[in-house]
Amino acid sequence: MSLASAWAREDLDALSARGLRRYLEPLDSPQGPVVRVGGETLVNFSSNDYLGLAGSPSVRAAAIAALERYGTGTGASRLVVGDTTAHHRLEARLAAFERAEAVLLFNSGYAANTGIVPALVGPGDAVFSDALNHASLVDGCRLSRARVVVYPHADVEALTRALADTPARRKLVVTDTVFSMDGDVAPLREIVEACEAHGAALMVDEAHATGVLGARGAGLCEELGLEARVDLRMGTLSKALGGMGAYVATSRAVADLLVSRARPFVFSTALPAALCAAAEAAVDVVEGDPDLRARLWRNIRRFAAGLRELGLHAEARSAVFPVILGEPGRALDAARRLREAGVLVKAIRPPTVPEGTSRLRFCLSAAHTVGHVDLALDALRRVGVHHG
Repeated sequence: MSLASAWAREDLDALSARGLRRYLEPLDSPQGPVVRVGGETLVNFSSNDYLGLAGSPSVRAAAIAALERYGTGTGASRLVVGDTTAHHRLEARLAAFERAEAVLLFNSGYAANTGIVPALVGPGDAVFSDALNHASLVDGCRLSRARVVVYPHADVEALTRALADTPARRKLVVTDTVFSMDGDVAPLREIVEACEAHGAALMVDEAHATGVLGARGAGLCEELGLEARVDLRMGTLSKALGGMGAYVATSRAVADLLVSRARPFVFSTALPAALCAAAEAAVDVVEGDPDLRARLWRNIRRFAAGLRELGLHAEARSAVFPVILGEPGRALDAARRLREAGVLVKAIRPPTVPEGTSRLRFCLSAAHTVGHVDLALDALRRVGVHHG
């Protein structure tokens, strides 16, 4: 056994003992509200496919047409020969959707967040990060080499004090708008006001809000009318838009700087053009079919009401609902018993969530039927997941 293998075995044994080892489990079907996995047909409540667009016929058709035109891969970064008209079409479409001066594509939300923050701030600067921000924002802050100030979750008073008390050349505040593990929503209006009062720029991660919130589905900034007051809005193509990749909506100057300085953009092979075409079609669906988002919100409200009937705290704030069980073993056991009842919902454990907050993370989709939602609620009741 190699030395690295010995190290790995030691660490794997330690993870297993704590109930924290992860395993891959491939689907035998397309992504959707009902999937086949491990020979079982299960109702899927673990996907971020909030509008069911991963299987949309119009989105697939757009991808297939672009695949025939451009082929499977781009062959290089966009700064070399990986750039295509499909990338520029999608950026223009997203800029119109976001009502932004410019949009720049990235290969994933993780690539976007770890590239944008270090491109804007560095030594001598300060970045202020919500304690429950996504890991990609956390890592982007670390990579920047700026001073990182972590403020308590959604605590605008603490953020305001930190902004006032921290000397820095540049100040950047970063926050999720919808927090991916708790499903709660940032107090964005108050954060904007704090940034404006203390000369700080603001970057928000709209990954779990894009397609879900706002009159046209453009996210929390749109819902609150704050688009013009937020410096950077990161959104993903991989959740409600049903594809792969990410983007930042911002000013032309910031987008141009990122083209030269954001390392994940500069040094990564470009997204395949077929994925760009699929995302463009998905944006058309989001804007052109508001009934799709209305179906999602009917499911969200029904599930929230059902959780409250079980004595669990639940608010219809987003498509994400945590059922917190505490220790990893409890969450794993509950997920296993729900699976036996036909419901696929994965246990989320540290380090994804803080110690003592292992949970089941339910994600609602417009593609779920009323029957699917009621099945999940009935399964929770039957396996004894309720208050106390």
